[in-house]
Amino acid sequence: MQLKRLFNTGTREGTLDLAILIVRLSVGLSMLTHGWPKLNRLLEGGEISFGDPLGLGPVVSLVLAVFAEVVCSIFIALGLGTRLASIPLIITMGVAAFIVHASDPFKGKEMAILYTVFYILLLLTGSRKYSLDRILFR
Repeated sequence: MQLKRLFNTGTREGTLDLAILIVRLSVGLSMLTHGWPKLNRLLEGGEISFGDPLGLGPVVSLVLAVFAEVVCSIFIALGLGTRLASIPLIITMGVAAFIVHASDPFKGKEMAILYTVFYILLLLTGSRKYSLDRILFR
C-alpha cells in the first residue's frame, strides 16, 4: 500500500459503507451479550432486583434497559431504523456511564462511554448501504 494512500484524508463511499456495517454488527451484537441476561431475568418473573438510577422503579428500569439492549441492538445490527434505535442506547449507556458509575474511576465507565460514542456515530451516519433501511426505504 502506498504511503500517500495511508495519509489520504478522503473516504470512498464503499469503504465508509463497509465501516458502518462493521460498527453496526459489532456494537449491536456485543450489546446483546449485556441485554440477553436482563431479558431472561425479566422473563423469569418473581421479585425483580435491578438498579433504579432515575427513580422510575426497578421493573420499569429493567424493561427500559432490555428494550434498549435487546430490541434496539437487534435493529442496529440489521440496519433497521438505526438512527431511531440508537437514541435509547445512547440514553442507556449515558445513564450507565454518568449516573450508575459516576463515582467509579474511568475504567468502570469506559465501556459505557465507548458504546455511547459508537451509538452517536450511528445516529449521525445512519445505517448506510448495507442495511434493511436501504432495502425497505430507498
